[in-house]
Amino acid sequence: MKFKKLFAPILLSSVAATASVQAGEVEVLHWWTSGGEAKSVAVLKDLLEKQGHSWKDFAVAGGGGESAMTVLKSRAVSGNPPAAAQIKGLDIQEWANLGLLTNLDGVAKKANWDNLLPGVVSNVMKSGGKYVAVPVNVHRVNWLWANPEVFKKAGVEIPTTWDNFFPAADAIQKAGFIPLAHGGQAWQDATLFEAVALGMGGSDFYNKAFVTHDMNTLKSDQMVKVFETFKRLKKYIDKDSAGRDWNIATSMVINGKAAMQVMGDWAKGEFTAAGKKPGVDFMCLAAPGTSGQFTFNIDSFAMFKLNNSDNVKAQNALASTIMGPEFQEVFNLNKGSIPARLGMARDKFDSCAHASMDAFNGSAATGDLVPSMAHGLSTTSYIQGAIYDVVTNFFNDDNLSAKDAVNKLAQAVKAAM
Repeated sequence: MKFKKLFAPILLSSVAATASVQAGEVEVLHWWTSGGEAKSVAVLKDLLEKQGHSWKDFAVAGGGGESAMTVLKSRAVSGNPPAAAQIKGLDIQEWANLGLLTNLDGVAKKANWDNLLPGVVSNVMKSGGKYVAVPVNVHRVNWLWANPEVFKKAGVEIPTTWDNFFPAADAIQKAGFIPLAHGGQAWQDATLFEAVALGMGGSDFYNKAFVTHDMNTLKSDQMVKVFETFKRLKKYIDKDSAGRDWNIATSMVINGKAAMQVMGDWAKGEFTAAGKKPGVDFMCLAAPGTSGQFTFNIDSFAMFKLNNSDNVKAQNALASTIMGPEFQEVFNLNKGSIPARLGMARDKFDSCAHASMDAFNGSAATGDLVPSMAHGLSTTSYIQGAIYDVVTNFFNDDNLSAKDAVNKLAQAVKAAM
C-alpha cells in the first residue's frame, strides 16, 4: 500500500454524532458474497435502513479481499472513497496515516466502546489513540472442520496432531474420499501454512516468526520442519484445487466428498446455511496441534472522511449499529464467528461458538492468543505479501526444497520490512 503520493487530500468538516433521522447514504465496500456471508451483511443493511438511512452495496467478490483492496485504492486515488470499507489489521493504521479515515471517538465514547471491547480488539481499531474503525467480530482461524460420516466410513479418528493426520489421511484416501478440501489460492495456502507453524512450533515460535520477524526463527531448523510438513499435505488435496474459492472447498466437506478442511470459522456459516448441525453433521476441532491456542482474525469496517453532513450522520449510525448487541448477535450467529463486544449472552450460540469463546478467553490468559498472518493481523501488507509468495510458490513447486524455501522466506521478509 505504498501509494501516499497518489492521494489528493480529502477534507471533512467536523460533524458531531447525532440522533437526527434525516436520511443519509452509506456506500459500503466488502467482500462478503458467499451464502453465509451475504446473509450476514444483509442483517446490517436491514438494521441501518430501519433507521431511515440508505445502504449502497459495494461488494467485490474474493474471499481474501485482494480484489476489494485494489478497487478501494483506485477509488481513494480519485478522491471518492466509500463511507465504509472492510479493512483490518495493520492496514487500518496505514489508511489512517494517509489522513483518509474519520474520527469515531464521538460515537465510541457515547457507547463506551473502551469497556465493551477487549484491549486486543480495540487497539486494532484505533490510530493515534482515536477510533477510526469498528469491529464486527472475532474469528478463530485455526479450526479443522470435519465430516464425521467420512471418518466413520474410513474407520479412523479425526486427527488432533500433525503426526496422526497423515495415517488418517492415508486411510481416508484409500476409502475413496479426498482427505483435505482446499482451494489453491495464496491466502488459503497461507491459512494452512500458519496452522502448521502454530501446531508444530507453538505460540512463541509463531510470534517470533510472524509478528516480530526474528531472523533466527525464520531461518531455523524448526521452520524447515514446518515447510516439510506443509508440503506433505499436498498429496491429500485433489488435483482440481487450483483457484478454488474457500466456500467451494467447504461444500466438499458438507457434501461428503472430502473429509476435512483447515479454515477459519467463517466456514461454519456455510455449514449453518446448508442446514447442518455441529456435533452431528460436522465437527469443529482446533487445527492439529493447536488445542488451547487461538489465531485471531478481526473483521472490521474502517470509516472514511465524507463531505456530506447527512451521509456523515448515516456513517455514524452505521458505526453505532455495528457495535450494537442486536447486530453483534445476529451477525455472528450467521457468520460463524464470535462477537467482538464483551458480555454478550451465549444462549443462542452453538457448541463451536462456545468452544471459540472459551478458547479466546483462555488463550488470552496463557499468551496463546496470536494474530493471524494469513489474514493481515500480525504484520504489514508488504510482509504478508512476501510470505504469501514464498509459501504458495513452495507449495506448488515440487523441485523446491524446504531448506531453500526457508532461506527465501527470511530474505523476502527482510526485504519487505
